Amino acid sequence: MSKLKQLLSLAELNPAELNDLLNLALSVKQQPHQYSQALAGKSIALIFEKPSLRTRVSFDVGIYKLGGHSVYLDQQNGAMGKRETVADFGANLACWTDAIVARVFSQATLEQLVKASQKPVINALSDWYHPCQALADLLALKERFGNLSKVHLAYVGDGNNVCHSLMIGAALSGMKMTVVTPKGFEPSTQVLEQAQNISAATGAKLVLSSSLSAAEGADALYTDTWLSMGDKADPSVIERTFRPYQINANVMENLAVKYFMHCLPAHREHEVTSDVLDSDASLILQQAENRMHAQNAVLISLFA
Repeated sequence: MSKLKQLLSLAELNPAELNDLLNLALSVKQQPHQYSQALAGKSIALIFEKPSLRTRVSFDVGIYKLGGHSVYLDQQNGAMGKRETVADFGANLACWTDAIVARVFSQATLEQLVKASQKPVINALSDWYHPCQALADLLALKERFGNLSKVHLAYVGDGNNVCHSLMIGAALSGMKMTVVTPKGFEPSTQVLEQAQNISAATGAKLVLSSSLSAAEGADALYTDTWLSMGDKADPSVIERTFRPYQINANVMENLAVKYFMHCLPAHREHEVTSDVLDSDASLILQQAENRMHAQNAVLISLFA
């Protein structure tokens, strides 16, 4: 696998690179002892503008398991762009650390950090993309089905950053992906064009619909919170708009879907009911565990 320079979006990868990254993640998961010193002597800055459970812990513990050291920076240590500019923040971190992991409000912040630091930057979530989550999800599907090009993934909900990264990942993998959103909540046309351009080369199929029935027969049904973190929309309007798209046991049975996926945190009895979330069909903990393995594969590839 060629050495990664950064990971701001899965669109920076080609199909072979994505496949290699997933195979490496699987190897890291199955044979962790082989990679216990992969980051020896490396220090990684973890910048968090948004709160987190899975992202923070999976990166922190993952870096430790690779023999590296992480430095956690929340906004109490000086908010980027307020106490000092994003560029100054990144340039200073470059003096001490070997890479930057950033969970931010804006994709533009990541681009500024890359330019100012000249160090590898990993997108741990932005308004546009969530590539680490998508890698973990693809790894879970690979473990279940093997050949991703034979998988049909259906995403139901808001066409948000998670949806964007899944679309690109599905396109790179040659998968079929059905995206079901209420009207007015479709994924970005820019990201749709990215995914369609990739699909033209890989044979992937992307279907957009506002009808839940379009997800019928999918191998896995994926949903996310109806209201993204930091979104200022009226919760009552969101509730009325998305209620018909709730994933419950009847929906899973009627659509004949075997597996359920969610990036978490989940709002129980809103986008998904507890009987689905806690069922044998649910892959949520496998996805959560895979965050660490997928991210470790990215980190290893940065310093290969």
